[in-house]
Amino acid sequence: MTRTVTPLTDGDLPPLAGLLAANGLPTGDLTMPGRRFWRVEDEDGLLGYGGLEVHGPDGLLRSVVVPPDRRGSGAGRAVTAAVSEEARGLGVERLWLLTTTAADVFERLGFQRTDRASAPPGIAASAQFAGLCPGSAVCMRRDLIASKEPAPV
Repeated sequence: MTRTVTPLTDGDLPPLAGLLAANGLPTGDLTMPGRRFWRVEDEDGLLGYGGLEVHGPDGLLRSVVVPPDRRGSGAGRAVTAAVSEEARGLGVERLWLLTTTAADVFERLGFQRTDRASAPPGIAASAQFAGLCPGSAVCMRRDLIASKEPAPV
């Protein structure tokens, strides 16, 4: 299945904000500097949206949301994969996220639960970590780049 990944401009944010709000996800900081969002589609239409904040080698995966009619079809996996690829292209080595409802889903996508206090300073200072997501949200991390150790000779 072919997918199209399109970066959003500020003018493209209202549909994302609407879908986030309808799913009880934060929308208050979508237009703040440093945030990037993408729309992911396939031949059947919208798979969903996902966002990223880059903090050096670490990235905050955020605002992953799928329309109700595409849930259970692998759309969330496709959106997460698309944003992960964009992150790799931007030099991100580790992805972090907070979730109150989808920890099991993200575990199936290779994320591991981790202590919120282990997040690097840039991630910990993000609006998501600093206040938009409750303290009860599960913190998760996934390495995008394999070990930087040289291969044995």
